[in-house]
Amino acid sequence: MRVGILGASGYVGGELLRILLFHPKVEVTCVTSKRHVGEYIHHVHSNLKGLTELKFIEHNPEEISDKCDLIFSSFPHGLSVKVLPDYIERGMKIIDLSADFRLKNPEDYKKWYGYEHPHPELIEKFVYGIPELHREDIKRSSLIANPGCMAIASILALAPLVKSNVIDKSRMIVDAKIGSSGAGGAPSLSTHHAIRFGVIRPYKPVNHRHTAEIEQELNQIAKDNVRIAMSAHAVNVVRGILSTCHLFTLKPITISDLWKIYRGFYQKEPFIRFVKDKKGLYKLPDPKILIGSNYCDIGFEVDEHVNRIVIFSAIDNLMKGAAGNAVQNMNIMLNIDEKTSLQMPGLHPV
Repeated sequence: MRVGILGASGYVGGELLRILLFHPKVEVTCVTSKRHVGEYIHHVHSNLKGLTELKFIEHNPEEISDKCDLIFSSFPHGLSVKVLPDYIERGMKIIDLSADFRLKNPEDYKKWYGYEHPHPELIEKFVYGIPELHREDIKRSSLIANPGCMAIASILALAPLVKSNVIDKSRMIVDAKIGSSGAGGAPSLSTHHAIRFGVIRPYKPVNHRHTAEIEQELNQIAKDNVRIAMSAHAVNVVRGILSTCHLFTLKPITISDLWKIYRGFYQKEPFIRFVKDKKGLYKLPDPKILIGSNYCDIGFEVDEHVNRIVIFSAIDNLMKGAAGNAVQNMNIMLNIDEKTSLQMPGLHPV
């Protein structure tokens, strides 16, 4: 399968290349970048030096369609929706890593992203790409909307309990902490080292865009109106997300009950791991040990004092939160073992 990456000079593009250059079933045939046309990939992604002689090219749909059977789009929000309709008309397989086709209600784009969706007729053609929830739909689709990073971490944490009907679905709190790579590779004052280093900064305490995705997916599972209160913090790491979710029970629940709920929901899922250990340094999920991996680690505690459940979900935001999950979706679309090129563990120590 010939694969191309649109907007490949960013962090997610670099991670896609790191995975796909070693994928036994695909060949990366073209990568685009507006700023780096004609440059070797390793001039931007230094870790890939000696692994490929590819150069960045201009974005030219006709040339890319001739060279590729499937494309990953790493264009920013608002740009993918302008570019991808051309590729859809050409019958290309597409995995979009922007938010432009994630939300099923076109009206939600006005509320959460501040623009009117120019192609609402295309939204329903895209499958929301969480394999653990939509594997069969992904298999049948050629158009995938890859989830947002904090959204997928939170959805994977909450889905089993939402389905189990043991919690108050109108009062669910998501506290997400994310590393600096989540802001992308374009520098700004807020990402400047002297400003960004050492922070634990609340940067979106209410109305975070990923709230829309989380509610959308959990509403489908619950078949009810789920309400999420989400806050996001920038923390002093480069990669990783820890989503800490607070839920309140409708009846007493035990740790044993939670084990049954989560094991039952994620039975045989290759990239879900449960972390609730009595020994070792990492007794609950920590994104530090997931860096470079496609795993999502989930753990939990019960607070009997106030009938609260605390769920912890940890991922690498550039892997299970973006490039790794996108490749997992590609594998499923192509009827390849979905673990292909993704079974590397996290780096430790980092």
